[in-house]
Amino acid sequence: MNNSDVELDVRQLACPLPILRAKKSLSAMSSGQVLRVVATDGGSPRDFVDFCSKTGNELLSSTEENGEFVFLIRRR
Repeated sequence: MNNSDVELDVRQLACPLPILRAKKSLSAMSSGQVLRVVATDGGSPRDFVDFCSKTGNELLSSTEENGEFVFLIRRR
């Protein structure tokens, strides 16, 4: 089930790299497109909530499975 336009794998990267990479990916995307981010940093759920609220991008979902966090973010 993949309903994203762009995939970003930031596993093994520590804060702030997952957010910085997501920001870069989103800036290259069109409004309304969805970015799927896979991260392993334990602080990333909180970081992505903060990031989306500050940037106006929409955090569609935040899930955790086997120590991996998956975020779907819609570009504003």
